[in-house]
Amino acid sequence: MPKPLTVAALATAALLTRRALRRRVRVSPLWPMPALDPPVSGRPRSRALRLLVASHETVAEGVVQLRLEGEDLPRWEPGAHLDLVLPSGLVRQYSLCGDPEDTSSYTVATRLVADGRGGSREVHEQLAEGMELEVRGPRNRFPLVEAPSYVFVAGGIGITPILPMLRALPEGTEWRLLYCGRSRESMPYVEDVEKLGADRVTVATGVPDLDALRVPEDAVVYCCGPEGLMAAVAERFERVHLERFTPRTSGGAAFEVELRRSGRTLTVPADSSVLAAVRAELPDTLYSCEQGFCGTCQQRVLEGEVEHRDELLTDAERDDSMLICISRARSDRLVLDM
Repeated sequence: MPKPLTVAALATAALLTRRALRRRVRVSPLWPMPALDPPVSGRPRSRALRLLVASHETVAEGVVQLRLEGEDLPRWEPGAHLDLVLPSGLVRQYSLCGDPEDTSSYTVATRLVADGRGGSREVHEQLAEGMELEVRGPRNRFPLVEAPSYVFVAGGIGITPILPMLRALPEGTEWRLLYCGRSRESMPYVEDVEKLGADRVTVATGVPDLDALRVPEDAVVYCCGPEGLMAAVAERFERVHLERFTPRTSGGAAFEVELRRSGRTLTVPADSSVLAAVRAELPDTLYSCEQGFCGTCQQRVLEGEVEHRDELLTDAERDDSMLICISRARSDRLVLDM
C-alpha cells in the first residue's frame, strides 16, 4: 500500500501538471502546435481601462487638468501618453504629466481648441468629477534618451510631456528649457518648471527667439508644441525629438488602392485618406483616432511603397503594414490585404 506522503506527492504533481497544460492551451488552443501570431489588420493596440475622473480643474487660462484614478495602474516613463475614449466616442491623446511612480492615478491636461474637432471642448465642458472614462495605454513614442546634456523647447500645452522628463533627470545633468506661450496666464505648470531651476528656465511670451537659443554640440533637443514651433526647431537644430498630437499636413497626389481579398480597386483623392475611401466600400472597417496614434486601422500592405505619416508603427511594422487613416502612397498604387 502506497505511503501517505507518496500519494500526496503524486497528487500534487498531477495537479501542477494539469494547471500547466491549461495555461499552455490558453496560450495556444492548437497545442502542441505553436501559437499563431495575432492578426495585424484592425487590431487594437492596447487594453482599455475604466478610470474615475477624480478631479477636473483649471490649471491655466484655457487649460483643464484631469486626475484619473484606478487600482494598480500600468507604470509609465516620461514622454508617455494616454488615449482617452470620450463619451461621444472620440479618441484623443494626452501626455501624462504626473508622477510615474504613482500607480493609483494618471494626470493629463488639455487646452481648449475653439476651432478644433471637438475633443478638447468635450473634455472641458462635458467631463466632470465622478464620471468613468475609458482609457488606453500608456504608450510612449517620445522617450527620454540618455545624453550628456539636453535642451527642451515647449510651446504652451507642449510642456506636459516635458515636465516629467525634467523631474526624472539625474542630479547633475546639464539641461535648459525654453518655455513659450501666448501669455504667462495661459502657460500651465510655469511655476512648477521654474522651481526646478530658475537659472535654467527661460519663459517667453509671444514669438520665441530660437536663434538666441544656445544648444551645446552634445545636446539632444526635445520639442513639443504647435506645428510651426516644432518645424522651426527641427530646421535649426540636429538630434531633435518631436512629439505630435495632431496629424501632419494631409494631401498629396491621388493614387489607387486595390483591396486584394475584396476584389475592389479604389481611387484615393489628393484631399482625402485611404481610410475614407476604404470605408465607402467596406463600412465596417475598424478605426478610432484618425490621427495615426491608436493603431486600430493598421492594415497589411502586399504591394506598393508607403509614405508613412504616423507616429506609432515600428520600423519592422512599416515593412509590411500602414495606418490607413493618415499614411499615403509614394507609388501610384497600393495593394492591401483587405
